[in-house]
Amino acid sequence: MASLQEKKRRWTLTQRQSTLLGAFLTPFLLMTAYFIYRQMAPFGSSSLLTVDLGQQYIDFFAYLRRALLHNPSSIFYSFANGLGGEMLGTWSYYLLSPLNWLLLLCPGASLTTGVFLLTVIKYGLAGLTFGWLLLKTTNQSGFKLVTLATAYALMGWSIANQLNIMWLDAAYLLPLIFYGLYLLMHTGKWRTYVVWLTIMLVVNYYMAYMICLFLILAFVWFAVDQFTNWRHFWGQTVKFALTSAASGLLAAFVLLPTWWSLSQSKAQYTVTTFKWKFEFFPPKMIAKFFMGAFNFDQMPDGTANLFIGALALLGSIFFFADKHIKLRSRLTAGIITLFLALSLCVQPLDLLWHAGQFPVWYPYRFSFVVSFWLIWLAAQTLTDDFEPGWLAIAIATLIIVVGTAYVALNLKSFKFLQMNQVLLGLFFAVLALGLTTLPVKHHWIYPLAFFVIGITEVSANAFMSLNNISYVSQGEYGNYTNELQRLVNRVQKKDQGVYRIGKTFLRTKGDAFQTGYAGGGVFSSVLPKATPTFYGNIGSPDGDGFVEYSNGTLVTDSLLNMKYYFQQKQLSGALSGTSMLPASTNKADLADYQAVGQDQWATTYRNQYALPLGYAASQQILTLKNKTADPAQYQSNWLAALTGKTTDQHLYTAENFDQVTFQNIAQQSKITGAVLQRKNLLKPAKITLTFTPTTNDAYYLTFGSTVNSDNATFILNGKTLDQYKIYRNTIMVSAADHAKGKKQTLTIQLKKGSLWLDNFTLYQLNTAKFQRAVAQLKTQSWHLTKHSSRYFRGTITTKTAGQVLNTSVPYSTGWHATVNGKRVKTYKTVGMFTAVKLPKGQSTVTLSYWPPLLNAGILVSLVTLLGLTGGWYLTHRRRG
Repeated sequence: MASLQEKKRRWTLTQRQSTLLGAFLTPFLLMTAYFIYRQMAPFGSSSLLTVDLGQQYIDFFAYLRRALLHNPSSIFYSFANGLGGEMLGTWSYYLLSPLNWLLLLCPGASLTTGVFLLTVIKYGLAGLTFGWLLLKTTNQSGFKLVTLATAYALMGWSIANQLNIMWLDAAYLLPLIFYGLYLLMHTGKWRTYVVWLTIMLVVNYYMAYMICLFLILAFVWFAVDQFTNWRHFWGQTVKFALTSAASGLLAAFVLLPTWWSLSQSKAQYTVTTFKWKFEFFPPKMIAKFFMGAFNFDQMPDGTANLFIGALALLGSIFFFADKHIKLRSRLTAGIITLFLALSLCVQPLDLLWHAGQFPVWYPYRFSFVVSFWLIWLAAQTLTDDFEPGWLAIAIATLIIVVGTAYVALNLKSFKFLQMNQVLLGLFFAVLALGLTTLPVKHHWIYPLAFFVIGITEVSANAFMSLNNISYVSQGEYGNYTNELQRLVNRVQKKDQGVYRIGKTFLRTKGDAFQTGYAGGGVFSSVLPKATPTFYGNIGSPDGDGFVEYSNGTLVTDSLLNMKYYFQQKQLSGALSGTSMLPASTNKADLADYQAVGQDQWATTYRNQYALPLGYAASQQILTLKNKTADPAQYQSNWLAALTGKTTDQHLYTAENFDQVTFQNIAQQSKITGAVLQRKNLLKPAKITLTFTPTTNDAYYLTFGSTVNSDNATFILNGKTLDQYKIYRNTIMVSAADHAKGKKQTLTIQLKKGSLWLDNFTLYQLNTAKFQRAVAQLKTQSWHLTKHSSRYFRGTITTKTAGQVLNTSVPYSTGWHATVNGKRVKTYKTVGMFTAVKLPKGQSTVTLSYWPPLLNAGILVSLVTLLGLTGGWYLTHRRRG
């Protein structure tokens, strides 16, 4: 008898293992097969890189490899982060997934292979953990369980957001956290809940926040479902609150320094005013339950991605008519479902789920919890003994008919859908309705049919949705990355000092992260607000989450320690028109720098005017306030405050154009601020401006935010003017240098009916005055004897009392300074950089960085861990 029981137990165990393996392999293999079909690297010439994954995350992944394998000091601080910035906020938002260790196996251009593996494994894990949840908490098994698990893994949210690869961790961790809550509510055991919730808080605090809100709703459902008396209810409430708080405290070593990072960046954009209103007509959400209801236009501004397949959707509807489930549980589930539905279309609730901030692209990021909830409800109901009544079948049929009719009749409003998709959706809904209402469900063919119908539909959705998205080719990514890496390696091999590198071409704003140098661009959700403000002041492109140093002048190149520059070559013959290094700016003032190297694709220049990381400067820099919106004047004031000479406030002189001609545009007596109106809307309109430099000085143009490539085409001396196209403040454009006596012609071709020449001015730099100022500052340099990404030590000799060590190290309370061994205060200059007051004579100065609140976070986490461990030990000892 014992032998038979043992065999039965082993058979059951084997069945469970096979089912869970199926729950992992089905989504894993389906997505792997699709990506192979699309020829994604390493299986072809394409890659999974698209939108932010190709423009942002891939660079952070390259940084992760370099930091862990080659430069551990950059884990806390990196000068590839814009002009320099703390990195714990970046780690906690983008890089703490435990699966990212796979990327260590994928160097250089093969990093796209690592992205491929991460993506398909996360799909598989989402199916595995949801399958595990169903095995432990429902009567689901076999093919039906695998089908529901795959519906979850390949839900519309995952397909639409697979490019936000760090969010996919939430999909496979949510079922484990939910199971922990299930155990807590049913048995009082808390460890599973605390462990998995803590891991989620550490891996990605942003998604964890949404999960925490959902857990409150889930707790309410469990509490009502299990309600016996108020004493029991309040006991469960206290236990839920304490264990949730314990998870937060255990994760404090990440959450506290991250909170500080957010207070300098993302938190400063929180919306404090809102209106109680629908963001769109709520029934529009119905369209997102159809296959392939996703395209590129849905990324920046669309409705929530809700596709879960007809079987799961019908199951969630039937849940509310399932008499095997308590009425109070169904009513509570209905209220929760209604709240989730309203969250997808009511502005204040939408803001609540997004921590008070409207998402920039990827709206309704929390919809994965809605899909989880609906599939979970379906799993409670779609058991082998479920038999819906005629009323439930009639209501479900009515919902299908009305929903399909609404979408079909308003198809023009849903540009991501075509009629064939609507008909396919209706077809699968009819199949699902017929299958779920069959009176006999114990025959072997039923779960197989369930599997075939369910898997076919979710696979078709993934296929149709992702076919609407284009991707970066492997060559485009790999060739550019390899060439830039070669350029960087050559410079760093010859010069191991501290400096920044600029370039006139661009693949992403995170190129410095990708290839490991100190640069001037970054695209990050945790970018400190002070950085884009500074870039806007100096005349370079900026936004709430990005900066790009594409418009440096001789002045800013010098002050920001841009010692080297890479410029793409203009190829001729058969190679003309190729763009392995796509241009991002026009930089005529490279004529002032010295060419020190070249290869087939680019030339390397050394900037002899680049100031060191630190140097002695006038105390005036500590009190300089910005009183101008003109970047040319801002740069002059900045340099004058450093030298202490008021004459340096006049570095730039506004110049007149020699001649201005208008074609199909009314004559203007003044160019700056003029509004150019097209006379005949059907004919081309342009303005041509010429000037002839009278010296070899550098000349610059300023473009206001309206003077951009969306409104006009700019042609300088017969060639289209290269310029990074996104900017919201006035930028400075290098127009000419070492061009004495050479006529310069700028043509502006209007693309629209009018163009406002906002802040459009020609400036001449007094190069001699600039050179004298730089020479003065170089005489008292900070000579570094030791340096890393987060530590600098060196000596400096001041000639007079009252000077400061001015650095181009971005200011942060995490930087700590000593002068001659004594701790001193750090000061912020131009709202951006770090300075230290110096005594007269020789001084040894150190700057070291440690993340604010990291020590406090570690202490809180350790104390909490010791407390929980001690409490658990004492409890078990008493029981023993």
